[in-house]
Amino acid sequence: MTPLPKRKTAKARQGERRSHLALTPKALMNCPQCGNAKLQHHVCNTCGNYDGREAVEMESPKKKSK
Repeated sequence: MTPLPKRKTAKARQGERRSHLALTPKALMNCPQCGNAKLQHHVCNTCGNYDGREAVEMESPKKKSK
């Protein structure tokens, strides 16, 4: 037979054991060019700028024709 726990593990003890598994939110900052939120050390998704220069050429949104 497989071994079984002798007593129920308390929720506090279980939480102490799992304390290092907590999730941390992503570090966001505002883009200095357009002001939208972006990840640190990444190119802005809306304007394509990084470190004060254009890193990626962004396409302008196409207008819908009626």
